[in-house]
Amino acid sequence: MSVKVNAGACIMCGACPGVCPVNAIEVSVIEVHILDDCTECGLCAKVCPMGAIVVERKV
Repeated sequence: MSVKVNAGACIMCGACPGVCPVNAIEVSVIEVHILDDCTECGLCAKVCPMGAIVVERKV
C-alpha cells in the first residue's frame, strides 16, 4: 500500500496531521508530505474534506 496526496485537490486545511497517530504528515507552505514513518492506517484520507489523500492498495 501507499498513501498519495493529490496536490491539485489539497486545500492545505491541516486536518490530516492532527489525526496521524505516528506524526508522519508534514504540511509546508506549498504541499503536504507523507513521511516514511507512515503506517498506511488511512485516518488522514478519512478526514480530508477534499478527498485529496488516497490510500492505494497494491495487489
